[in-house]
Amino acid sequence: MIEGTALLDATPLLDFRADGIVRLIENRGWLRLSKHDQIGAAYDFVRDEILFGYNRADDIPASRVLADGYGQCNTKGTLLMALLRALGVPCRLHGFTIYKALQRGVVPEAVYPIAPPEILHSWVEVWNGGRWVELEGFILDRVFLGSLQQTFADTESLCGYGAGTDCLSAPPVEWTGGNTYIQKTGIARNLGTYDTPDRFYGEHGQQLGPLRDLVYRGIVRHWMNARVRSIRSGRVPRIPGLKRREPLRKEVANAA
Repeated sequence: MIEGTALLDATPLLDFRADGIVRLIENRGWLRLSKHDQIGAAYDFVRDEILFGYNRADDIPASRVLADGYGQCNTKGTLLMALLRALGVPCRLHGFTIYKALQRGVVPEAVYPIAPPEILHSWVEVWNGGRWVELEGFILDRVFLGSLQQTFADTESLCGYGAGTDCLSAPPVEWTGGNTYIQKTGIARNLGTYDTPDRFYGEHGQQLGPLRDLVYRGIVRHWMNARVRSIRSGRVPRIPGLKRREPLRKEVANAA
């Protein structure tokens, strides 16, 4: 049983009273839906209408992610949480790290060796049907994921290009009331659950250092976004030495 309002509160990052978020919910008519359908509508919007891509930082407000129109696990998660709370659906963040091998192919090979061994990751947990449901499958938009599925049609296990799954042809990414995943098999460490992304990023910000952070924001992320657009259009760069049929965890161990 969920008690209190902590899992429904607005915060500086979960700024669901911002005009853009309020208008989105009103225009889509989501308040008239059942709770199950409200979760699905918010989930599908964040998955497919907010494209996979890299924002300037993890700890940006939901309204900024909406305005950007793209995001990755952490920023898309912040927007999904804000939408859910605006709809009266309790939710929380579950933090992790993922092996950097999961981002290979999106991270340019020239900078991949100096990327941190583990990268900050999170998914959203929503209270539905009397239990916590884990939502991670919203990270990759349908077109981007489809391009990976077409390129790697000969394998089920993939660690790279933003995906970490053992069932690439049919990953559990659709909202049906249960858990959804698309990067789960690349997880390195469990950092626990947090009522808000504000507290999570306050404790676990990605430690790049001032110089690498400046280079990431000003150069590398734009390079990564260009590669994402290329992948979405069907031009998927080859990862040197990628063994398509190797078990994923062995692949991660070899590449990390």
